Amino acid sequence: MKILITGGAGYVGSACLRYVASQGHEVMAFDNLVMGHRDATDGHPLVEGDIADTELLTKTLKDFGADAVMHFAAATYVGESVEDPEYHYRNNIGGTLSLLQAMRAAGVDRLLFSSTCATYGMTQSETMSEATPQDPFSPYARTKMAVEWMIRDFAHAYGMGFTLLRYFNASGADADGRHGEDHRPENHLIPLVLQVALGQRDEIKVFGTDYPTPDGTCIRDYVHTRDLASAHLLAIEATEPGTAEVFNIGTGQGQSVMDIITACEKVTGKSIPRTITERRPGDPPRLVADPTKLKTQLGWEPVYTSIEDTIATAWAWHKAHENGYPDN
Repeated sequence: MKILITGGAGYVGSACLRYVASQGHEVMAFDNLVMGHRDATDGHPLVEGDIADTELLTKTLKDFGADAVMHFAAATYVGESVEDPEYHYRNNIGGTLSLLQAMRAAGVDRLLFSSTCATYGMTQSETMSEATPQDPFSPYARTKMAVEWMIRDFAHAYGMGFTLLRYFNASGADADGRHGEDHRPENHLIPLVLQVALGQRDEIKVFGTDYPTPDGTCIRDYVHTRDLASAHLLAIEATEPGTAEVFNIGTGQGQSVMDIITACEKVTGKSIPRTITERRPGDPPRLVADPTKLKTQLGWEPVYTSIEDTIATAWAWHKAHENGYPDN
């Protein structure tokens, strides 16, 4: 297939782009490079543009001859969405509407959407299946849920096929050490802890120790980008006009903030100072996947099932790229 990947220069989007290309598909990235990095596309074609530009998207889809779209382009910072919801609603919902319009104009009828477990909100479930009620707790999560419904409505009305992938905490780096996580600013836990190990920051802040979890800190399901990418490939290959599917992507294992700090200390051999501070708004206590449907229906199996192995790939990347990717 020829697959256009919006947000294809970002952390997860580029990991999927590189993996899908390695499996024989033709790929093209579409990214405004606000958060993405040109080097992350590994030399694959990149169109620099914003998904709000419907005309450019339509032209790109037609010129490329795209068969399908993987849609990753979105604002993703929960805290920022609380402080500036207008930007998230305009970018995530408005941008996706532009993409859907472009797909219709270009005659592209297969879409894979990068959604999030955050749509489940403050659930009390130990693990979350696709049937877990959605009750998003932040503006970011609400935009993702709104986009899910917009895609459903377009598909129903216009004969599109789609797959929604609700994934949990993306983590790790490519096994060859050439590509990894580089957000500016960084707000993901594992790279922040590794920056302490590298001496780039003095300590790690722990946002709350009074959650209803065994050690009082938030629990998340950390899934390696390679495993995310393999799930995306299985999903896009199974998506046809008229299909409508939803899958969770996660390991089914949860690690608390303190678990991650301890694992990073083990991998790096360095002590990680930490400071306890107040909770952040919008942080659910526990988000852990039940990936049964993805495993049974698409035959997906994660390669990285040990958090230490995942962190080891990230540590190798950060040690070799202390300043991240070169500036675009």
